[in-house]
Amino acid sequence: MTDLVFDAPEPVTLPVTDGRAFPVRRIYCVGRNYAEHAREMGSDPDREPPFFFTKPRDAVVTGERVAYPPATSDLHFEAELVLALKSGGANIAVADALDHVFGCAAGVDLTRRDLQAQAKKAGRPWDTAKGFDQSAPVGTIAPGLPDMSAAISLDLNAKTRQQARLSDMIWSPGEVVAHLSRLFRLEAGDLIFTGTPAGVGPLIRGDRVEMRIEGLPGLDFEMV
Repeated sequence: MTDLVFDAPEPVTLPVTDGRAFPVRRIYCVGRNYAEHAREMGSDPDREPPFFFTKPRDAVVTGERVAYPPATSDLHFEAELVLALKSGGANIAVADALDHVFGCAAGVDLTRRDLQAQAKKAGRPWDTAKGFDQSAPVGTIAPGLPDMSAAISLDLNAKTRQQARLSDMIWSPGEVVAHLSRLFRLEAGDLIFTGTPAGVGPLIRGDRVEMRIEGLPGLDFEMV
């Protein structure tokens, strides 16, 4: 075996409700997958096909304290259902897509909104707005498929800011997996953030976030 220049980084894992750990491979995110959120971001939900961006896997954070990132004065929360894949492939059919899902979790896509706006205006990638350290808080994964009748919500400092049903998604989880598999070969360990409802807004240090999806473990954290 060839000697490594330095020790390889520790694997990134998420807790599972049965006590096991889920190893994370990649993080994919779908944009504007709820009609009201698409409208609040200035888009037409009836015309726009799904589009995707990514975060590095070490953006995952599972603790109760999340660091406020540098280089922004407009950090936003986005509550999302996260799919955790147990297998993958390319060109997956919609009818088979959910067979690849190991389980689901609550997640928050943190966004440096000011940097995103600058990138959009200049026609540049969103990496600095989306892929920073600790930009992907994720809760404990519950094995099984999502209940699309479940409510999704986010409370900020005990006040509800986002509230919807998973069934309000424009593109269903199966459609999201199938479409994504035409762009990337999906593999076990991939996480897919499936979009956020309307009501996204800013965070400051000291804010307390409580995110809920019915039937899944909650996700609570404080910005520090």
